[in-house]
Amino acid sequence: MNRVLIVIDMQRDFIDGALGTPEAQAILPAVVETVRSWDGPVLFTRDTHTEDYLNTQEGRHLPVVHCVRGTEGWQLAPELDGLARVRRCPVFDKPTFGSTALADWLTEAHRTQTVDELVLCGVCTDICVISNALGLKAALPEVPIRVLAGRCAGVTPERHENALRAMEACQIEIDRRG
Repeated sequence: MNRVLIVIDMQRDFIDGALGTPEAQAILPAVVETVRSWDGPVLFTRDTHTEDYLNTQEGRHLPVVHCVRGTEGWQLAPELDGLARVRRCPVFDKPTFGSTALADWLTEAHRTQTVDELVLCGVCTDICVISNALGLKAALPEVPIRVLAGRCAGVTPERHENALRAMEACQIEIDRRG
């Protein structure tokens, strides 16, 4: 299995929808190119909520309905969705910031095929990227994890940088090249 690329929550609602940002829109072409040129497995996560989102703990803290299963905003960006289909990439729907199913899948895969490195990109750096990076670090502590900083976007540029520093403090490599 060697190096695995994990694309976190590159969904319409986080790019140009309910919680979209100019930074998320700006990284999309680079994320698409990274997936297109990646030599190895690519996995995707998809933030997934239900119609009762506003009644959840997250919904009470972030009262913006987003990524409701089956809606346009829940879908991966069209360019990435097409690549995911062509490459037959696993997509992990997750109701929380971090995906335990993703960590379990990679842990099981690592038992039969060595995972040499996990590489993450996507949104939001300060919520779901950091949550998944730390969850994967806990599940696979000896597998190096690298975050492509230029292919991630946070809620704000300041929160993006804070999350990168926090991940770096937890022995996650931050790749700031392009």
